[in-house]
Amino acid sequence: MEISFFIYREVHSSVIGIWLCLLLLTVSQNASAQTSEPTYLIGLGSYDITGPAADVNMMGYANMEQIASGIHFRLRARAFIVAEPGGSRVVFVNLDACMASQIVTIKVIERLKSRYGGLYNERNVAISGIHTHAGPGGYLQYVVYIVTSVGFVHQSFDVIVDGIEKAIVQANDNLRPGSLFINGGELLDAGVNRSPSAYLNNPPEERKEYKYDVDKEMTLLKFVDREWGPVGSFNWFATHGTSMSRTNSLISGDNKGAAARFMEDWFEKEARGEIYNIKSEFSNDHGFPRKLSVITSKFHSDYSMLKHLALSFSANSGSVVPGTFSTAHRVRSTWQGVRPKFVSAFCQSNCGDVSPNVLGTFCIDTGLPCDFNHSTCNGKNELCYGRGPGYPDEFESTRIIGDKQYKKAVDLFTEASEKIMGKVDFRQTYLDLSNLEVTIPSTDGPKVVRTCPASMGFAFAAGTTDGPGAFDFTQGDDRGNAFWKLVRNLLKKPSKVQVDCQHPKPILLDTGDMKEPYDWAPSVLPIQIIRIGQFVILCVPGEFSTMAGRRLRAAVRSVLTNSSSREFDDNLHIVLAGLTNSYSQYVTTFEEYKIQRYEGASTLYGPHTLNAYIQEFKKLAASMISGSIITPGSQPPDLLNKQISLLAPVIVDSKPFGVEFGDIKSDVHRNSTFTKGDLVSVTFWSACPRNDLMTEGTFSLVENLQGAGKWIPAYDDDDFCLRFIWSRPWKLSTHSHATIEWRIPETAFSGVYRIRHFGAAKGLFGSISHFTGASSAFVVI
Repeated sequence: MEISFFIYREVHSSVIGIWLCLLLLTVSQNASAQTSEPTYLIGLGSYDITGPAADVNMMGYANMEQIASGIHFRLRARAFIVAEPGGSRVVFVNLDACMASQIVTIKVIERLKSRYGGLYNERNVAISGIHTHAGPGGYLQYVVYIVTSVGFVHQSFDVIVDGIEKAIVQANDNLRPGSLFINGGELLDAGVNRSPSAYLNNPPEERKEYKYDVDKEMTLLKFVDREWGPVGSFNWFATHGTSMSRTNSLISGDNKGAAARFMEDWFEKEARGEIYNIKSEFSNDHGFPRKLSVITSKFHSDYSMLKHLALSFSANSGSVVPGTFSTAHRVRSTWQGVRPKFVSAFCQSNCGDVSPNVLGTFCIDTGLPCDFNHSTCNGKNELCYGRGPGYPDEFESTRIIGDKQYKKAVDLFTEASEKIMGKVDFRQTYLDLSNLEVTIPSTDGPKVVRTCPASMGFAFAAGTTDGPGAFDFTQGDDRGNAFWKLVRNLLKKPSKVQVDCQHPKPILLDTGDMKEPYDWAPSVLPIQIIRIGQFVILCVPGEFSTMAGRRLRAAVRSVLTNSSSREFDDNLHIVLAGLTNSYSQYVTTFEEYKIQRYEGASTLYGPHTLNAYIQEFKKLAASMISGSIITPGSQPPDLLNKQISLLAPVIVDSKPFGVEFGDIKSDVHRNSTFTKGDLVSVTFWSACPRNDLMTEGTFSLVENLQGAGKWIPAYDDDDFCLRFIWSRPWKLSTHSHATIEWRIPETAFSGVYRIRHFGAAKGLFGSISHFTGASSAFVVI
């Protein structure tokens, strides 16, 4: 048996060696074709921004009961920097977060100015969110966005600011000569219009210009280092981060976060070509290379030997470890030798009315389709839900929509051939959208109108088919009702001027005029244009509907391509980056606003909001063409010192007498054997995850036995197949449990495994002690 194994290993290694040489020759030829004559300095970075996995309300659905209690997979900030040698530079950061936050942006810029002087500032740095609804909230500064998180959550805020800064620092440190390539293509079945009745109110002649009622185009930038070859990609595609439902309690990057993880893992396996990547048995469910050398045949091909070996490893009692212990055991590291890891970001666009729940909307009581105009079931909005492609499994829906985006991005990445050429430039200003004059066309000639102080309509409270609201609110309500108007007036009765300005929106919350204890909604907002050659990013602080985004892109394109300078031609690529630098909810067209579905009711600044954005973006575009300086406008407020935090701190963690933190509470059965697709579940005595976020570390780990006694990390918090679920026996208990579930992927190789947990416990006097524990070993075949 051993002799046959070594013969096999030598032959197998020779075949792999030949295959590897051919692969490296092909990659080097492709890379040399794409890395000749570098155009820019390029750098990419990535850092963990996973917030508190316990006790904190999640941002997005405004559901008070959606409290974080574990991790599906970790969240990251991914950044790129592109610079002209000796010239301008721009930074774009993509967050696995619901949206950007004005106070986060302010504090990141402050840190960058302190570190780099004026090199990076609010004009050339853009920070954008993917719009996952499964991340911890409490990091925005305006009251209306932190009500459900019972105020500001400093831990959520701090980890995001820290992570963005570190991702940008990495990108800056990685700046090297390189080139950019761009590609675009159509991606079907990853998004549907969740407010089709509003979309249909747009002019028929305008709708005829487009094949679909949502944008299906994905645009991808490929980053190619002169020496290393491809080092990353960023793409923009519109679909909501609502594959995970309003009842999910596990932190997750939803479909875009999943797609990013899938693509980064794919590149490590396929494009890097290291010898340990080639065979799928060395990789996880999306091909990430395991920290393995040679798998010993004597153990991994003899089932009886595996069973015997597993029996010799019983559960480890909990033990105290250094605070950095989990970081040292994570599967992925930021660096691979002297070369940084490949960074892939899946950025958000004009997703306002785009849902990933592509099977349609149905009543949960009857199974029949929901009412078309109001998304109700027998008049009740809370019974109408959209169904994802993996229905009823939200995790499977997340995987499917993420997988679709990932596979399309891989196609665009591998086929990208159009080289980005031209200058790097940027324009940015602030708008006071509470009272901005806007000139619009009319039958009697140009007409001057105004935007309004922020307010939310009755249909806002109805929610959407991705996450319905409650009570008797419905989408499409342009009247309101007497009872809720009475309730509204107890908070703030809107003035007649405001009612007329917002018409036909019936005002439920007059947030723009609510100032106690501090501002409820933003008034001053940033807009920004980033240019890299023939590629232009329109950075907007909200969620634009499909048609609103199309109109904005068309308006900017017209300014750029029709200028006398002829600096741009028809080969101009424009993307809209939604939820960038700040957040102000939705922006619909004037016609969609009239219908007052959720998106129209959440268009804060009145019916002319979109026209205001178009007017001001055209000014930025004209300034970019002429080279003129744009006035910065009024600065948004810094409200950090006014924030109120009502989230109770962790007082103490405790455990039963005779038990240690990290001890097993529920183990796998001794001598267990599992097959691909099985679920392995182990529960540990644990402590509150808020004691240490395990940034760039992990709470959960699957280890594989290599040789006779060395345990190697195989899967951790970053893997889609592994879930960390935290719970208390009752709400105020100081005891807690950590359940780690591993759905064994089809690509897992046979062998001996165990599950390990890392945590941190808070003592009575505030000291934090880190611990770990491990399950009994088991066999996977």
